[in-house]
Amino acid sequence: MRHAETHRTHRVGWLRAAVLGANDGIVSTASLVLGVAAAGSDSEGILVAGVAGLVAGAMSMAAGEYVSVSSQADTERADLARESRELAADPDHEHAELTAIYVKRGLDAALASNVATQLMQHDALGAHARDELGISESLSARPVQAALASAGTFALGAALPLLVVVLFPVSALMWAVSGSSLLFLALLGSLSARAGGAPVILATSRVTFWGALAMALTAGVGALFGVAA
Repeated sequence: MRHAETHRTHRVGWLRAAVLGANDGIVSTASLVLGVAAAGSDSEGILVAGVAGLVAGAMSMAAGEYVSVSSQADTERADLARESRELAADPDHEHAELTAIYVKRGLDAALASNVATQLMQHDALGAHARDELGISESLSARPVQAALASAGTFALGAALPLLVVVLFPVSALMWAVSGSSLLFLALLGSLSARAGGAPVILATSRVTFWGALAMALTAGVGALFGVAA
């Protein structure tokens, strides 16, 4: 009987960056719009501030993701290079290390040694990368992919509150932006949970709560400065 299994681990890298980007795009831009609106700016000033926030935020997300994930990739490459040297210098010791790993996972010593031998004959570095270092193809660092996913989804998320700014008058912006942004965040939480196979209600509640808190605090600061002015 054929048994097909669907796993989502291979999505972790780009999904994390995409969710982070979209969430930041919605929250930061909506918060910025609410803060500027609460301070008493007109619709043109609010829109300019929002667009500037979109561009700056997308570039910041791309740069941040690229730098951080590149650091991870550098560490992975350094570990692989070291492991390659150790395999060349002392293959017997590396075989013993791999055998010990499999024994700890539940194999008897003879079978563990046989498995280690066969895997090292097939791809010694790959076996040690996966089972000793925890580096696999599906979880390896991809800086460019993370940067593009994060920047693109940030811009998409940020565009949603800006669309509301264009469609609604200044007098209704506070409620329109906050309400629609919470709806967008709830949808994002639901979609990301479904894509990752996580509980939908928990993910939706978490994203919505922190988004609401950020927008409320920023609106409060804007109102404070607006009154002070």
